[in-house]
Amino acid sequence: MDGSGVLVWYLCSRACGWCTWESVNPMYALDDYDYELPEDRIAQNPCQQRDRSLLLHLNRSSGNIAHRVFCDLPDLMRSGDVLVVNNTEVIPGRLLGHKDTGGKAEVLILTYADGQASRKMAGEFECKCLIKSSKKPRTGSMIFFDRGLRAEVLSPSEDCYEVKFTCENDFDQALYQVGKVPLPPYIRRESGTGFCEDHTAYQTIYASEKGAIAAPTAGFHFSADLMTQLQAMGIAVVPVTLHVGYGTFIPVRVADIRDHRMHSETYTITRQSAEIINDARAGGARIVAVGTTSVRTLEFSASENGMVMAGAGPCNLFIYPGYRFKVVDAMITNFHLPRSTLLMLVAAFTGRDFMLNAYQAAIQTGYRFYSYGDAMLID
Repeated sequence: MDGSGVLVWYLCSRACGWCTWESVNPMYALDDYDYELPEDRIAQNPCQQRDRSLLLHLNRSSGNIAHRVFCDLPDLMRSGDVLVVNNTEVIPGRLLGHKDTGGKAEVLILTYADGQASRKMAGEFECKCLIKSSKKPRTGSMIFFDRGLRAEVLSPSEDCYEVKFTCENDFDQALYQVGKVPLPPYIRRESGTGFCEDHTAYQTIYASEKGAIAAPTAGFHFSADLMTQLQAMGIAVVPVTLHVGYGTFIPVRVADIRDHRMHSETYTITRQSAEIINDARAGGARIVAVGTTSVRTLEFSASENGMVMAGAGPCNLFIYPGYRFKVVDAMITNFHLPRSTLLMLVAAFTGRDFMLNAYQAAIQTGYRFYSYGDAMLID
């Protein structure tokens, strides 16, 4: 969301032909979440200065659309606002190796956080993975990587595999020496090429909890200086965690979007974060979520009256038009792929027509789209 290998292969293999339908309510019809995007609008590299990306400001009450720069954000925030960020950290989870038969194999680690929680030895690690090879891997087959890292296929698990990694020393050390950042498939270059170093560029500055296979990209636009300005205004920056998984990128393949099923992703909200958010709401402050992952985490954890509950576990909330938001008052987000669950979440927050009109304005004005692209503030 090409050069990212496994992720590209998986997305392409899961795609299907177009469907036709006549009777689906336009609010729920997949075809009504489509738009045309020129190829040259897809950002291949990040903005060289994080906070100098463009910012499209959508005001829901007035219907106004304004063109700004992201470093203008302090002018659009209020003292007392709570900025909720997703502090997940992308792991270098794409591994290139070969099978015991000599054939090439690519592995994408999916459940790093779960593997860490159940880990018993430094040199061993078990988790679910996607595997691409010329033939479907068999139970017990081995895959070998550089630095003495190897993987045994334990068993298939739904669309993926249970895999056991072993190495002589520490698994994390080997992973960070051998693994690559799994860039989205629309970035049509290999990880680490171009003017940027993706291991730092494809990461928010506040990332601290390892486990994602893709970044919460709305956070890319925050620089250290910008964060300092916001906090000096009396804006609290509050972390939550949602480890972005491959379920976020699975294409919606049903005519009626209500039939789509989201895969679970692991989330955590600490007691401290929940208390700050709840106290702010009780005092009338705005909750401004950075990214769709922060939105989903907050809304999933909230009671019907909007009380955010501390906790951890799987989150499979699918937000689409008709959803009633309980916590989030404003949202910062990037521009998303057509027909994606992320686009549907934004449509639920703005209204579909307002969102699509804003997207057309962004296209005509020259905004850059997707992960390394520009941003929107919706309030």
